[in-house]
Amino acid sequence: MARIAGVNIPTNKRVVVALQYIHGIGPRFAQEIMEKVNLAADRRVNDLSDAEVLQIREMIDRDYRVEGDLRRETSMNIKRLMDLGCYRGLRHRRGLPVRGQRTHTNARTRKGPAKAIAGKKK
Repeated sequence: MARIAGVNIPTNKRVVVALQYIHGIGPRFAQEIMEKVNLAADRRVNDLSDAEVLQIREMIDRDYRVEGDLRRETSMNIKRLMDLGCYRGLRHRRGLPVRGQRTHTNARTRKGPAKAIAGKKK
C-alpha cells in the first residue's frame, strides 16, 4: 500500500483516481502530476515501482499544498473572517449559509435538523 502525504492510497485503482484520495488534489492536479512524472494514464498503483512512488511523493510535497497544511490554511481564513466581524465571518459564526443562499426554506445542512416551534400549528 502506497502512502503519499500521510494518506494510504488504494492499490488496485488507477494512479489518477488514487491520487484524488489526497485532500487538495482533484482531477486536474492528479492529471498534472501524472504528466510531470511521465506516467501513462492507465497505470495502476500496484504497478508503480518504489522510485516512482517516491518521485510522486516528493513532487506533491514540493509543489502542492495538501492535507494538514491546506486544512489549516482554510480554517485560518475562516477564523480571520470571523475575527474581522465582516458579513461572511458573522455567517460562519452563526452556522448559516455564507454565499447568499436562502434560509427561509432549505439550508438544513448548515442549520442542522429542524427544530419544532411550540404553538405554531393552527
